[in-house]
Amino acid sequence: MTLHLMKLCVGADSVEHLDAFQQRRLRQGQRLFHDTRMMPKRAEEITDGGSLYWVIKGRFQVRQAITDITREVDETGRGFARLHLDQTLCRVMPRAQRPFQGWRYLEAAKAPQDLGAGAPGGEDLPPEMQAELRALGIL
Repeated sequence: MTLHLMKLCVGADSVEHLDAFQQRRLRQGQRLFHDTRMMPKRAEEITDGGSLYWVIKGRFQVRQAITDITREVDETGRGFARLHLDQTLCRVMPRAQRPFQGWRYLEAAKAPQDLGAGAPGGEDLPPEMQAELRALGIL
């Protein structure tokens, strides 16, 4: 069974901001990853098709497939988990999410749906407006 992670995207103001940061990393020849202190105990379920759902400005807005999770050690000998990410950012239906620390598991059934090509989701609208229109039942 596929399992996802959710994480606050601290420092990013928008999906475009996250994308620009990651594109800069790729141009520098780096791979995309996110380091986190705690190793997920359910890593095998996550790497079996799971994604990292980014919460930006208090809303789920985008996800990235997690291609691998490895244990790493920093220069002081402290261990951490490295989440290896696919390059594709996939927008999801914006949904409010209260702040939390670290990462959290996200069951597939509770994950926001993708905004696929041609899906009615108001992709050209700002995320806050999309969320308000969905709450009103317009989108």
